[in-house]
Amino acid sequence: MASTSDIKNGLCIEYNGNLYFVTEFQHVKPGKGPAFVRTKLKNVVTGKVIDNTFPSGHKIITARVEKRTHQFLYKDSSGYHFMDSSTYEQMSLEKTQIDHPEYLMDGIEVEISVHTETGDILSCELPQSIESKIIYTEPGVKGDTATNATKLAKIETGAEIQVPLFINENDKVKIDIRQGKYVERVK
Repeated sequence: MASTSDIKNGLCIEYNGNLYFVTEFQHVKPGKGPAFVRTKLKNVVTGKVIDNTFPSGHKIITARVEKRTHQFLYKDSSGYHFMDSSTYEQMSLEKTQIDHPEYLMDGIEVEISVHTETGDILSCELPQSIESKIIYTEPGVKGDTATNATKLAKIETGAEIQVPLFINENDKVKIDIRQGKYVERVK
């Protein structure tokens, strides 16, 4: 048991008979009335996100979750294959179990959350950002930099992102995976 003051992003809780990950939270103390915690909860099984408000001090049931570092190996018709970095055991996951699978690259390290009581895989989270090479983009036209114009570019993983006009093919860029946006060019 925990209270609402223990709520943080990534916490796994049991609510209405289901497991949820806290994706966003905000402690609110209005000028009039009691304090409360506004949350966005993502259902582990269905992926559906719900908004919920807990009164301050409310007791919540936290699920026991173990996070393990795994390395992405390859993808085939049976799923996405990962290797546990400490035990070298291999496991296969379906596309629906992975957050943003379009950004998976060979050798990338991910965090896989496992429910300690049941052994069920709850989520597979990629790092916040990755560095990837641009494999295709239209050439930028000189003089097009007066505004924050962007163009479509394809990266090594096959995903498409918007990049500034000065980015060319074979440039390495840093990408924020959570938002799917260009961050900066990497030297």
